[in-house]
Amino acid sequence: MLAIDVQDLRKQFNVQKNREGLSGALKDLFKREYNQITAVKDISFQIPQGEICGYIGENGAGKSTTIKMLTGILVPTSGHIKVNGFVPFKEREKFVKGIGVVFGQRSQLWWDIGVIESFQLLRKVYRVPEDEFRKRLDELVERLQLGELLNRPVRKLSLGQRMRCELVASLLHNPSILFLDEPTIGLDIVVKTEIRDFLMKINREHGTTILLTTHDLQDIEALCSRVIMLDDGRIIYDGGLDELKSRWSKGREIHFQFAEHPQLDNLRVLTDGLGVSWSQDNELTATMFLPHAVNVSDALARVVGGGAGIRDIKIVETNTDEIVREIYQSGSASSEATKKLGNVVALDKEAHQGNE
Repeated sequence: MLAIDVQDLRKQFNVQKNREGLSGALKDLFKREYNQITAVKDISFQIPQGEICGYIGENGAGKSTTIKMLTGILVPTSGHIKVNGFVPFKEREKFVKGIGVVFGQRSQLWWDIGVIESFQLLRKVYRVPEDEFRKRLDELVERLQLGELLNRPVRKLSLGQRMRCELVASLLHNPSILFLDEPTIGLDIVVKTEIRDFLMKINREHGTTILLTTHDLQDIEALCSRVIMLDDGRIIYDGGLDELKSRWSKGREIHFQFAEHPQLDNLRVLTDGLGVSWSQDNELTATMFLPHAVNVSDALARVVGGGAGIRDIKIVETNTDEIVREIYQSGSASSEATKKLGNVVALDKEAHQGNE
């Protein structure tokens, strides 16, 4: 069963044009002019239950707008959404019982009261029985180490402490889907690691479906097997993280430190036929560049077995940040991924028509 099913989703906004000067301000009082902005442009995707999916893109790409439509905060201009079998903006009361939401820059906790009191209020909002609430709260508090924070006012928590409490608040009613919009923004590496580990555990143990939007691609690498990439309101990539790396990564580099001055011609002879290239860094170091198709162990065996006196080896792979930045700067993903997406959508429509 699909946790999220999105077909041809579009969202347009009318944004007021502000004219310059006093005369312009007076004209705006009596006759306003608007520009129509399309934030999300006919996107389609499906997320099965239990998947952790990364939803990434530059600022203004349409990520948060999509999340707000999926959670029922915004009504789509056109298209179809089903989340847990519900249409989010139509069946609000039934729908919200099955989802949890964390917006990294907005809080669902009450600022001036203790954390535990916020949790109690949310229990009543979601109508969670007291015994279930206590059992769930004890488990979450223990896992995120919040025991000492429960009686503190939210305004006295650090950012990392507050985000851990936000996660607990979003999971108190045991939702099957968790929407996370920039959950680790502004956090230090220790708190980020704790939150990532926690999310992996609830996904593994409870089968919680997670849709994660973030600018921190280390979150994506740590949590997600699948990535949906947005650019200017359109999906330009939807697939596995490994496939993204293999298709657009420039490959790997292996840095060798030798006991004596290496001869590049000799190194090229050792790796002849593999499709690698060499460069000399200084008197004792050289770098071998490998396309993804080349097996690292084969290349290393050639060099080590060739009798070169090697003191140290370092393998460097292009990281996800560099790959995504290159895609956005060059637009290299757009044509191929859009074509692929169009084929998938066409097949889905044919299948729906056939079922009808």
